[in-house]
Amino acid sequence: MKIASLELRHLKLPLVRFFETSFSRVYDQETLLVILKTRDGQTAYGEAPASAAPYYSAETVETCWYVIKNFLAPFLQKRLIDTGDQISDFKLLTSGFSRVRGHQMAKAAIEMALNDLQAQLKNCSLAKLYGGQKKTISAGISLGIDISLTRLIRQIDNAVKQKYQRIKIKIKPGWDIITVKEIRTIFPDITLSVDANAAYSLKDLKLFQELDRYKLLMIEQPFGHDDLLEHSQLQKKIKTPVCLDESISNFHAAEQALALKSCRIINIKPARVGGPFEAKKIHDLCLKKKIPVWCGGMLETGIGRLHNIALASLPNFKLPNDISASERYYKEDIIKPPVTLEKNGQIKVPTQPGLGAAVNMDLVEKYTVKKETLGL
Repeated sequence: MKIASLELRHLKLPLVRFFETSFSRVYDQETLLVILKTRDGQTAYGEAPASAAPYYSAETVETCWYVIKNFLAPFLQKRLIDTGDQISDFKLLTSGFSRVRGHQMAKAAIEMALNDLQAQLKNCSLAKLYGGQKKTISAGISLGIDISLTRLIRQIDNAVKQKYQRIKIKIKPGWDIITVKEIRTIFPDITLSVDANAAYSLKDLKLFQELDRYKLLMIEQPFGHDDLLEHSQLQKKIKTPVCLDESISNFHAAEQALALKSCRIINIKPARVGGPFEAKKIHDLCLKKKIPVWCGGMLETGIGRLHNIALASLPNFKLPNDISASERYYKEDIIKPPVTLEKNGQIKVPTQPGLGAAVNMDLVEKYTVKKETLGL
């Protein structure tokens, strides 16, 4: 196996409808694809769904591009030269990445592509490569802040009819208690959770104690994006499980969160934590500690979505994942066939070698903002 090149593609895809969180509203999703090509004609794909602005995390598509081109790709190239391309453990190819602090999504994109390639070489699915056991995964849906509560109720009704296993809504100050109360009045029995994307602080304790009344599955990331201490204090004072997302940037952060009892659920996003193998370490830790996890989404294209599905086939992904059908976000996804939702609210885990679907390069080209090929 000889890797010939690493191609970077900055994509901008229009969303079916805008998606709003506590920090921004977006009409398009900008993302970065990493495409590895071998001299034998194989192609593998990874994705850094970092978006255009540094609101969810410090990373953006542009920072990922810069770090991959100037630091991570040269590390990869040096490792390939040192080993003469004769390497059986693909994790060794990214061993130099630890010298770069942070930039988890940039690292994750390369690791995803390497894992796709390794699965192809082993003639196995990504799920099997990770040790996944499930044939299907439970699908949840994340609904952004809407123009009106009436429109949000309409979206929830549609999601319930599609059999999504969990409904998550975004909240922010002024769009929280009244919204949840109305949803619970209309949908008393649905599995419901809320996601604050770090919009509150411990000063809002009474609000979260009031949310206890509405039988939520979890309250996701209510406080600061890097906070563990205040979340620990909150979890002691409310009954609803706190779920951490942005605060879990790597395995070490997960260890600290569990030691501090900052949460009772963790949302694992492989792109956020630096790649699928770091995500699997967090999964294994939580399994040992009997902390359930689920796989979050970041408006990925089908490429990132398929990587997430493979990871979510691991046994401790016990709660419905933020992995929806492709049509939820895109009229034209860049994979074929697109990810679809089964009638029972499940998504099938691909069994084909590698990614599990073909990539439609015509659509990739259509939505490409810029591209560059780096020789390895």
